[in-house]
Amino acid sequence: MTTKNDTRASGSASSPASDSANAPYTRSQDQTGHLRTLGVKADYPQAGPGPHILEAFPNNFPDRPYIVSIGFPEFTSLCPVTGQPDFATIVTEYIPDRLCVESKSFKLYMFAYRNHQSFMETITNTVLDHMTEALDPLWCRVKGLFTPRGGTHLHVFAERFKQVEAERATMVREMVSEWKRESGRHTA
Repeated sequence: MTTKNDTRASGSASSPASDSANAPYTRSQDQTGHLRTLGVKADYPQAGPGPHILEAFPNNFPDRPYIVSIGFPEFTSLCPVTGQPDFATIVTEYIPDRLCVESKSFKLYMFAYRNHQSFMETITNTVLDHMTEALDPLWCRVKGLFTPRGGTHLHVFAERFKQVEAERATMVREMVSEWKRESGRHTA
């Protein structure tokens, strides 16, 4: 394992995203020492969802906007009135600023909804709030694509843009606009 003071194979100093003193890194300089769930057997959250479940790692490319899309097709929650299960695919898309979500913690966060009673609109907006609180991304959109119940499709879309300087905001909005126009962007 290397530390912050080591240089990359290319001979350059560690990236600005690696400011934590003595933090362990992978060979690619990703900080991993603070992550609690990755690589260990983790219990499923029983108390319900919250931003504290989401773990983040530093974005090694904060000056390069890129989109991260995470689809979770096994989402379940409970109707707040009947207690009946709701099923969905939850897709979270974001442009990281300084932090990226660690995918295992995201999976555990999604599992925290299994016994949680809430309307689909509330769930989608809550996921957006929690992702925004945990990551402070430049942009984040959550799509709740709920399985039909009673012959009715319900899809909920919620998004938020971070307030940044005008030039960066324009670049982010143009990237998001282009991303939304792309077809088949969630297929392998």
